[in-house]
Amino acid sequence: MPGLKRILTVTILALWLPHPGNAQQQCTNGFDLDRQSGQCLDIDECRTIPEACRGDMMCVNQNGGYLCIPRTNPVYRGPYSNPYSTSYSGPYPAAAPPVPASNYPTISRPLVCRFGYQMDEGNQCVDVDECATDSHQCNPTQICINTEGGYTCSCTDGYWLLEGQCLDIDECRYGYCQQLCANVPGSYSCTCNPGFTLNDDGRSCQDVNECETENPCVQTCVNTYGSFICRCDPGYELEEDGIHCSDMDECSFSEFLCQHECVNQPGSYFCSCPPGYVLLDDNRSCQDINECEHRNHTCTSLQTCYNLQGGFKCIDPISCEEPYLLIGENRCMCPAEHTSCRDQPFTILYRDMDVVSGRSVPADIFQMQATTRYPGAYYIFQIKSGNEGREFYMRQTGPISATLVMTRPIKGPRDIQLDLEMITVNTVINFRGSSVIRLRIYVSQYPF
Repeated sequence: MPGLKRILTVTILALWLPHPGNAQQQCTNGFDLDRQSGQCLDIDECRTIPEACRGDMMCVNQNGGYLCIPRTNPVYRGPYSNPYSTSYSGPYPAAAPPVPASNYPTISRPLVCRFGYQMDEGNQCVDVDECATDSHQCNPTQICINTEGGYTCSCTDGYWLLEGQCLDIDECRYGYCQQLCANVPGSYSCTCNPGFTLNDDGRSCQDVNECETENPCVQTCVNTYGSFICRCDPGYELEEDGIHCSDMDECSFSEFLCQHECVNQPGSYFCSCPPGYVLLDDNRSCQDINECEHRNHTCTSLQTCYNLQGGFKCIDPISCEEPYLLIGENRCMCPAEHTSCRDQPFTILYRDMDVVSGRSVPADIFQMQATTRYPGAYYIFQIKSGNEGREFYMRQTGPISATLVMTRPIKGPRDIQLDLEMITVNTVINFRGSSVIRLRIYVSQYPF
């Protein structure tokens, strides 16, 4: 019988049939003769036998015997849970031994069905459905299950029987759900965390590929277990919402990214060079274009094209001032016989050079030395003019040589003209004279 531990002790024995002619009617074990009515009545062993059942077992009287069942089992009503009617009358079991014939007359008794059965119209004993007729004794929290000759009280799914009451089972305590569980009376409900979906079994969860179902990212979506992450293309950076991408201003990262100018554009950047320069293969460095060499200048045929960093200069032919005479392409001489030349430099030599803007200092930029050395002569080097800002000085490096040193960085574009004087002193012949290098310095606009 479902929900019921089987009978531990059963005592049911056969009955002796009464027969006319017997001097005295005999009853089997479990029944006792009622002398007044002459019928065999069931003995209630649960009352007459001390401690018929021991421990946690409960005694239940049966027709001709008794049962020992656990006290915690559901209410049980079997086919033999109640005795027969107050009197027992045939027919008796066929297995009963015969009674010798006697001269007593045969007594006719009506047919009585066992407890849990009833007589139908064809005088047949049929089962009584106690659940349908509401003649059971199940607790309102229980359900009635009809059995042959009786019924069983049980609980629906999601409940368990405790001391005759059906109590809800908290399935969430036993890990029925993989992720989230909500207990409800008689059942439970499983749900999943965000990023998961409930499988058809109603208990396990499966990862949702948001990149396929939703594609929430603006650029690139990468699915993860239970979630997703967004990534941006090169040149973009992820915004605080984790979804959108904004252009990355690479030019703001470093001023050394490009040698000259960094130009930002969506997802990238490029370096540009000023006029007079060309971008190298490294896409960041600028190289000067030699306009004089490529004949990309505007100098006339009488002028000389002098290339500079980022440009060029058109230099006019040398014009010597009186009383100087032109004795070469870039040299002027003052004749000795001319009286005004006695206090003037004997020669003026023109030289041109260029430097980049902001050049690091100190820096040696020009060297000057005597071409001949006379016995008993020594030389003095100095800056005669053009050094009003004290950006240069002459450092004598030997008896007949000196170096022009830049002491301060100079920002361009700027043109500077220095007169570098070499004074010759000869004590043997009591001679003192000088010559000048007129140095024209062209400072470029950019530091490259």
